Amino acid sequence: MTFTEALFALMPLQAMAAALVLVAFIGGRSAHAGGRWAQGALLVMAAGLVLLGPMFGGRLDAPLGAQVVGLAAVSAGLSALWWALGLWFVPQPGRQAMGAAPLLIMGLHALLWNDRVLALALADAVLAAQLGWLGTLLARPGRSPVLQGLNARRWRWLGLAAVLPLLAALAWRAVVLGRTGADTALPDLLLGLAGQLALLLTLPMLLLAWRSQTEAELARLAQTDGITGLMDASAFDKRSVELLSMARRYDEPLALVVMELDDFATLRVEHGAEFADRALVLFSACVQAQMRLGDLAGRLDGAQFGVLMARCLPEGPQALDRRLRVALAERAQMELGLQPSFSAGWARLRPGDRGLADLQRRAGVALHEATRAGKGVLMAEPGVSQG
Repeated sequence: MTFTEALFALMPLQAMAAALVLVAFIGGRSAHAGGRWAQGALLVMAAGLVLLGPMFGGRLDAPLGAQVVGLAAVSAGLSALWWALGLWFVPQPGRQAMGAAPLLIMGLHALLWNDRVLALALADAVLAAQLGWLGTLLARPGRSPVLQGLNARRWRWLGLAAVLPLLAALAWRAVVLGRTGADTALPDLLLGLAGQLALLLTLPMLLLAWRSQTEAELARLAQTDGITGLMDASAFDKRSVELLSMARRYDEPLALVVMELDDFATLRVEHGAEFADRALVLFSACVQAQMRLGDLAGRLDGAQFGVLMARCLPEGPQALDRRLRVALAERAQMELGLQPSFSAGWARLRPGDRGLADLQRRAGVALHEATRAGKGVLMAEPGVSQG
């Protein structure tokens, strides 16, 4: 066995070992969906590399079936790895193209069954394109620091260090095969070395990515209300600073709407704590569904919720209130068996406001007036027309 053949023979063992390490660290069925896809990617890749090894499809004169299935399995493994990272952090367009790549490889071999060299060159090109798309996913920044996780830069650089040399080696072998069909001893050697490097770096990259996602999830949970999934009061206050600053900087209107389920204490006594929690979950789901993109929602206290509305038109609070009452009416009877109501008060940002506390105090006064007025209504802060 030559040195190059030994490199390819070791690859399936490395991929299998990496998959087992992932299972040991992040679990099997209990793992996040991204983790399960990563484990599956390595297992499928290991199977494909076995078929492409020296004993099966690693030579041009090897059985065609082993070579085709092996290449398709490696392609499927790359697709699964791309999907895993997308589920973990930054979903990107291209799912159809990545999913079709294994079928494309099999189709090329079916069409070019009498020209094995050209079929292999085109398969290498498809695999290189998949690696390029995977590299694009790794290189693009996440949509937010939380989605990227706390170790984003490290695992992304590891991923790129694994992908780029392998992409270059595959692309070079594809060019050599396509142009000359000549001896590919040197491209094969470089491909074997690049493959070894890729498998060596993939495991720590995936472990760092998993840790990063776990840390980000813990950070999110630390700022999230355990019942409703909305931000808690502390996180709502911290996140409001950015919206308030933007509103002041660009002289844009901003309003805070504070809402509270009516007679929530009575509801808890008559129907029990579990039923009351279900009412909170339903109301928070309606709030999330009806708030605009860019608004901020949180559970402020007990049965009280807040929505901070950026770039809020004068009729914005009333529009949100109407949408929310319609949504609650449509869902509550079916999901709770009764029709709860809520009172709401709102206040707009003023030049002299020092922070969220000033807005919240005036919106709280409006909420109190709404409760005194018979509940189930929206009231504006003192001095503002109801619109």
